Amino acid sequence: MKIRSVMHNNRKKIFEVCTAKKKLVFPFSKADPAPTIQDPIAELCVDAEAGHEAFTYVLHSGRTGTVHIEQVLEYNQDPSYLRDLLLYRLTLEAQKRIAESQLSKREIVRRLGTSAAQLYRLLDQTNYRKSVDQVVALLQVLNCEVDLVVRSKTA
Repeated sequence: MKIRSVMHNNRKKIFEVCTAKKKLVFPFSKADPAPTIQDPIAELCVDAEAGHEAFTYVLHSGRTGTVHIEQVLEYNQDPSYLRDLLLYRLTLEAQKRIAESQLSKREIVRRLGTSAAQLYRLLDQTNYRKSVDQVVALLQVLNCEVDLVVRSKTA
């Protein structure tokens, strides 16, 4: 996700991050170093060197900080980001289980009822176009039980 623009709001003590689809906020207190009244923001810009996926700020004291869009999405509990994070973790687990498995890749493909190319797409942790149920089906073939645990957040 690319950042189109970023502004700071000293009264609310937040950064306002605009993307193509939505406007998100990120509090000063989560940034490192954190802007304060004694050390306010002198410069703020979208970081082109980070592919417009981060913004950089310079404080009056000269200290600089960078905030990546993933930090902003995680703070805002963005549903699509959380889905991608779940998919990433499940894919890494599937990769680990395949490495430990006695089953050949050909047998895994046969049990899934798919092609070898599809298996390699399922094992690619950078591919977010796959569904969670496809990865869960792969884990089932690898003789794994997948439980979803819902807990209350801790402070």
